[in-house]
Amino acid sequence: MRLATGAAVAVLGTGGIGHAVVYGIDGGIGRVDPFGGLSNRPGGGRGMNVLLVGTDGREKITEDERRRYHLGGVPCHCTDTMMLMHLSADRERATVISLPRDTYTEIPEHADETGGVRPAHPQKLNAAYAEGGPGLTVRAVEQLTGVHVDHYMEIDFTSFMKTVDVVGGVQVCTVRPLKDDYTGLDLPAGTSTLDGGQALQYVRSRHLDGAADLGRMQRQQRFLASLIHKVSDGRLLLNPVKFQEVTSAVLDSVRADRGFGADQLLELGRAMRKLRPASAEFTSVPVAVANYPVAQIGSTVRWDEAAAGKLFQALREDRPVNAVPRAPHRTQDAKPPSRRDGPAPTAVEVAPERIRVQVLNGSGVDGLGRTTDEALRATGFATTGLPAGAPPPADGHTVIGYDPRWDRSAHSLAAALPGAELRPVPGQGPLMKVVLGTDDPRVRPVRAQDPPPQHGGGVPVVTGDQVICPDPA
Repeated sequence: MRLATGAAVAVLGTGGIGHAVVYGIDGGIGRVDPFGGLSNRPGGGRGMNVLLVGTDGREKITEDERRRYHLGGVPCHCTDTMMLMHLSADRERATVISLPRDTYTEIPEHADETGGVRPAHPQKLNAAYAEGGPGLTVRAVEQLTGVHVDHYMEIDFTSFMKTVDVVGGVQVCTVRPLKDDYTGLDLPAGTSTLDGGQALQYVRSRHLDGAADLGRMQRQQRFLASLIHKVSDGRLLLNPVKFQEVTSAVLDSVRADRGFGADQLLELGRAMRKLRPASAEFTSVPVAVANYPVAQIGSTVRWDEAAAGKLFQALREDRPVNAVPRAPHRTQDAKPPSRRDGPAPTAVEVAPERIRVQVLNGSGVDGLGRTTDEALRATGFATTGLPAGAPPPADGHTVIGYDPRWDRSAHSLAAALPGAELRPVPGQGPLMKVVLGTDDPRVRPVRAQDPPPQHGGGVPVVTGDQVICPDPA
């Protein structure tokens, strides 16, 4: 969520510091030309659309930072994060839509590095930057969304960390400890104030549970809301020393289109100063399949095209996205849940539709496997159906085999199967394997803990006031 720093500069630039300083900022921003040579673009609508791009550039990271924050390895020179930010025409509302980096798409035809022409081809969305830089990225996003991109902003690891440090850290809240061995993230439950390096770990972590990149986007949205709240605070805005420190940190790495100059910075900053947390919407593109395998590409994300189309139509028409209708998603062959009276659903941390489950009947009771599979599917789990072949015999108790990297998903599944034994199986992957025992397991309904509101049956949307940490009593 390195993207938020560019918006932070715009906010700070209108906090009473003066036009002269803002015009000085304009001269320090690195420039790119993402719109040159583009044709057949979507028509412009009302409001302003900014494509915010975070890259994995780490050339200026120190050796100590590489070691402490697990930033080793070779960068892919691709977009680590992408968001579309829409600022309404009346400048009273902002909408931020996360675009999954693994989105399955068709990269448009373009000139390659040898001077030849590479035809259109299937690929993940984040590969557009590696193949053709900002220009191809804009083309790919416009082709996918039908939304006209008015401005482009790009930032990397270094600028993100420095900016968070300069503003004094950013608060995040979590209901459970967060630990990711890949990024080194290690946070306790509750409220934490993150420095730049910790913040980078927080927004990069995608191995906390089975939600992977989709869960990471939710954390990025929460962080962005908290950062905007922090930099919009009047005490920071009116501090010229802090302003200079933030701009110096950001400008070392920010790049933007040539049309995004001082006047646009002032306009964006004034608008963001007017925004209340409740008037900032955050959502992600509706997903139909989170792990869609494609030959020679790998696991990709397939959008729910009908729901995504309505979402981006709302942007083009300058409407709040929380009014976009969306049919409830069910896995293939899912049956509607029973309407009979029964126990109230148990709240769990990971939504059941994000958890893939395979049921094996080791109980010796004919039909129990199918009944349990259908019951888990009815409460929302993405069950695989019964596998072919004889299941392994159970040793009495029902067992849930799970990879420890997906422990949150395992505990959410265990809530639906009270009494089941959780058994770690390192290397198993995100699929949960349930072996039914002779203990007569019964499925209990579950639901996601504190699900994002769906106003008027719309796509899941949160507003800034719902995700920033509450003020201490």
